[in-house]
Amino acid sequence: MWLYFPKVRIRRIAAGDLKVVTCSSTYEAVQRKIGNFGFVRWLRMLAGYPSHGAALFNSSVSVVMETARLSSAVVIPSEFASSQIPSSACVPLCRNADNTAFRPALKHSLGSVHHISHAPRVALTTRLLPETAFFSTKGIQRKGIRLVVHAESQQNSVQQLESSQESNGSSISSSKESISPVLSVTDKLRPELLYVPSKTVPPLSPNELESPTEKEAWGLLRDSMVTYCGNPVGTLAALDPTSPDLLNYDQVFIRDFIPCAIAFLLKGEYEIVREFLLNTLRLQSWEKTVDCYDPGQGLMPASFKVRTVHLEGSDDPDATEEVLDPDFGEAAIGRVAPVDSGLWWIILLRAYGKCTGDYSLQERVDVQTGMKMILKLCLADGFDMFPTLLVTDGSCMIDRRMGIHGHPLEIQALFYSALRCCREMLLREDGAIELLRALITRLSALSFHIREYYWIDLKKLNEIYRYKTEEYSHDAVNKFNIYPDQIPPWLVEWMPDEGGYLIGNLQPAHMDFRFFSLGNLWAIVTSLATQEQSEAILHLMESKWDDFVGSMPLKICFPALECEEWRIITGSDPKNTAWSYHNGGSWPVLLWQFTVACIKMGKPELAEKAIEVAERRISRDRWPEYYDTRTGRFIGKQARLHQTWSIAGFLVSKSLLRNPQAASWLTCDEDLELLEACSCLLENNPRERRKNSTKKKTPLV
Repeated sequence: MWLYFPKVRIRRIAAGDLKVVTCSSTYEAVQRKIGNFGFVRWLRMLAGYPSHGAALFNSSVSVVMETARLSSAVVIPSEFASSQIPSSACVPLCRNADNTAFRPALKHSLGSVHHISHAPRVALTTRLLPETAFFSTKGIQRKGIRLVVHAESQQNSVQQLESSQESNGSSISSSKESISPVLSVTDKLRPELLYVPSKTVPPLSPNELESPTEKEAWGLLRDSMVTYCGNPVGTLAALDPTSPDLLNYDQVFIRDFIPCAIAFLLKGEYEIVREFLLNTLRLQSWEKTVDCYDPGQGLMPASFKVRTVHLEGSDDPDATEEVLDPDFGEAAIGRVAPVDSGLWWIILLRAYGKCTGDYSLQERVDVQTGMKMILKLCLADGFDMFPTLLVTDGSCMIDRRMGIHGHPLEIQALFYSALRCCREMLLREDGAIELLRALITRLSALSFHIREYYWIDLKKLNEIYRYKTEEYSHDAVNKFNIYPDQIPPWLVEWMPDEGGYLIGNLQPAHMDFRFFSLGNLWAIVTSLATQEQSEAILHLMESKWDDFVGSMPLKICFPALECEEWRIITGSDPKNTAWSYHNGGSWPVLLWQFTVACIKMGKPELAEKAIEVAERRISRDRWPEYYDTRTGRFIGKQARLHQTWSIAGFLVSKSLLRNPQAASWLTCDEDLELLEACSCLLENNPRERRKNSTKKKTPLV
């Protein structure tokens, strides 16, 4: 954003995390003209953070102001629009401190740039008229340009300023006095982790801007809505008009509703998401049993169903009431309890708060207790020696036997995301301090573990090819005793010279080299993967477009298990035959995760390309659950039609391309504290120590 004062120029950088101010006057003049409003915090030149990317330029009159994520609904005059720096170019450059590439982008505004990972206590947004705000604001007229100051607090209430005054000395001082009461935040929240929602993200475009396919999708999505006591609480998994056998597709699944919830949030329909969050919270396991065994306290159900039963204690035989009947795995294939339900619930809770600004939901005692119970269940001590979460086959989106038992990437990415969300949302109370410490410790260890041991590219593949086995002691390089013969023949030729990905699983003497889309995409979204790794994953998917997208996006995993390998690993599962269902099938629902990842990495054109492929036939095929064959040419042989999350995934993808700033509801930026902890772990890595020990030491003079 550009905002002009006399001899002062302000530029908005990236997603609104900071501004660069260039002025031709002194610091005191800038402070008089801007700082008097009390909505900025002055920072030094950030010389104390050389390792985290401070791109410094030679300008003695530049200063950095830290803000929370500024409103993206900023009116930019046409004469200044060409000078705006694209967000896609700025974010990675700020992180990498690439002076060579960043200098041309800031040729008109030299200054010091630093990536701010935490938001300040209170956010105030500024923008130029004409005013198209969703809030009441206080305007201050100054030399023909109006500065609109908007203050938000964390306490679910946005205190708004109503009056407008002319620009003179008294109006400026009165503005400062009127704003100051707004700058109060509950002491229970950590100010450096405070998030102020981008309330100016508008709902979806009017209906006349929606394509016929989108209008059809919205109609089908609304038809699938489920009500409980008169309130909408979710959507059915599918409404297949061709299949009389409902099985469990007439239930509301936690994981299936997530893209539906994001679609409703983008549409501005918040009530169904709120009711879903509260009602599923009430279903958390306390008394429910699975074959006489109690599930872990805090377990979220895989799904629930609204049933009408006779009203207890009533003499009227026609008196009925509605009840929610949850399924914790008792009726699931293999009787496996869901691990991902609670993780998705936490992720949706954070997205709801960011979208609506309704932080009262997060601060409720029952919601805080529910988060703590999920965390205690996931962070419980056991026999496992790794920071990853140990789970069984069938406990996530791949809910059948597919050889993902152990530490599958999908669960680790969701686990990391849920921990990051809880770190933001948990109130800093006495009962949560120890839990927060354990959470932060686990985050650092998990981040290091995934980045170091799950990553595979041509260089790492060659290292594994030359591994020595049967290594002992703490200095072992081959920590997991991986045998080089485990490298599959397909991977040797398939791996490109540039690009890489996170493998599907890692256990002692076992590496699952398959590419799992959800885990890799969500690692990008939550910054579990590094910036370089995230770019490499998208580069790999782009270079292997036919393998991942083909005739219908997006492959759930690649490649498929075939022949004897399929028989042994899946148990000859007839639904998971090669290139079908979970075994290499194509799932349109993955479009929305792919879109979020592409937007975060500044490559929305990749998402647009994939959506165009899907839009050509998904409506004509009646919104199937999945597609079969290597390129996804056939509708799945057992796929349900009018599958709700296929519909919602398409809608979310289209909506996010219109409102890319809304992707911030789901994404997480690199955390400098975690990065520093990971750096310490890398320094203690025996491979790095051995490299450093071989270097010739230069004596100090």
